Amino acid sequence: MITYKQALSLLDLHIKDYNFIEKVSITECLDRILAQDISAMDDNPSFATASMDGYAISFSSLDKAFKIVGEIAAGEFKDLSISENTCIKTMTGALMPKNSDTLVPVEFVEREGDEIRIKEKLRKGFAVRKVAECYKKGEILLKKGTKLGFAEIALLAELGYFHITVFKKPVISILSTGSELKDLGESLQNPAQLRSSNHIALANIAKKLHSKPVLYPLLKDDKDEIAFHLESALQSSDIVVSTGGVSMGDFDFLKELVKDYELIFDKVCIKPGKHVKIASFENKFILALPGFAYSAICTFTLFARHIIYTWLLQEKNYYLKAYFQGSHAKEHDLLEFLTCNLVFKDAKIYANLEGKKQGSSAIISNLSKAALLMNDKKEIKENELVDILLLP
Repeated sequence: MITYKQALSLLDLHIKDYNFIEKVSITECLDRILAQDISAMDDNPSFATASMDGYAISFSSLDKAFKIVGEIAAGEFKDLSISENTCIKTMTGALMPKNSDTLVPVEFVEREGDEIRIKEKLRKGFAVRKVAECYKKGEILLKKGTKLGFAEIALLAELGYFHITVFKKPVISILSTGSELKDLGESLQNPAQLRSSNHIALANIAKKLHSKPVLYPLLKDDKDEIAFHLESALQSSDIVVSTGGVSMGDFDFLKELVKDYELIFDKVCIKPGKHVKIASFENKFILALPGFAYSAICTFTLFARHIIYTWLLQEKNYYLKAYFQGSHAKEHDLLEFLTCNLVFKDAKIYANLEGKKQGSSAIISNLSKAALLMNDKKEIKENELVDILLLP
């Protein structure tokens, strides 16, 4: 059995560049991932502008009275200039007149008729935004792989972009298997049947991972039927995820079917999810996950997120350190992922297991407002520093 780190390294060897892109309007690109560098098409500002309401002057004649010879507002383009003893009233955002280099705020002057005198000290260049102060023409302002939030989109609008190139959302097909499963709205006919939640959970996680989930009908434990849908899903998907059928039971067919493809690994030294299997096919991936909902969610988070973030050039900044509150011991040698609570106190992060049931069959509600504590030690003691994996 390989370790979790070895599994990620093996995945990396099979992940190729993701070159599926599309053009979208900047009005429809929130949370999309840029597939191009964004450069400034002009200097900003392209002319010196006033950052306050005031009077544009030449600093060299600071001690004199200035005659007001004009006025300019934001958005106006006037061919105005000043001489040694004149000034022009200039509004916030307006272009600075020719020969001016300093803006005297309204509150810094005494005005009598059409003349002003400066009553406060100020430096040369005060309240003037210089050419290219914000950014220069050709400067890369947003890099390929940037997730577009409101600030980035506002910048795109300021730069004059209307359409941009983004990565297409990877398509993730989700196949839940098990003759005991019932879908949404179906009644349980006997105590041996279960309502399926895996496909619902994984679909919503996929959306948070910048992907497009496709839900297939629940599949019975029939090898031919599962094989048919698996092959069909691969034709239209980037990742095919199955749940159930990977352990040692007589009806666990996925463990055999994935061997028809390039098997990357078939067991990982982790708990939950030891029996996870991942195969590849032409830069597509098959993730055969355990059937327990808690195990399926954990393994999907561990491996699908790694693939998608690599494709979309996202930083894998979902690991952090925390101080453990309480104590915990384990009897096995697997790297365990424990649902935990995070507490932020006195500029430190603490983790505890209060109210969290552990194990492969732990209830899904454990994962609400939680994170995963990665433990490879036999015992964790109070205040010991531990590794944390944030959930999507």
